[in-house]
Amino acid sequence: MSGKFRLKKAKDGQFHFNLEASNGQVIATSELYKAKDSALNGIESVRKNSQREGAFESREASNGKPYFVLKATNGQIVAQSQQYASKASCDAGIASVQNHAPEAALVDES
Repeated sequence: MSGKFRLKKAKDGQFHFNLEASNGQVIATSELYKAKDSALNGIESVRKNSQREGAFESREASNGKPYFVLKATNGQIVAQSQQYASKASCDAGIASVQNHAPEAALVDES
């Protein structure tokens, strides 16, 4: 079983997606998009940029917990992770996105 991009519509009418690993755990989340086509473009950006050298940036939240962002070539953040308990867990999350994103199926729940 492979990963999935789950596209959803927020209560305010905007669109967002989660990338889920094969076990169903959310490994990356998008921003909110006003248009569905923009969210679909965001998914394609995650597919493409997840394989690009230097696209991931590890960060530290105000509480000291690590997380990562995935950036497009223009520097815009296209996906962000949850906060992790350790740097090693964060690195494993990045590897999971790299592994799942390119072939992840699209589940449109919008």
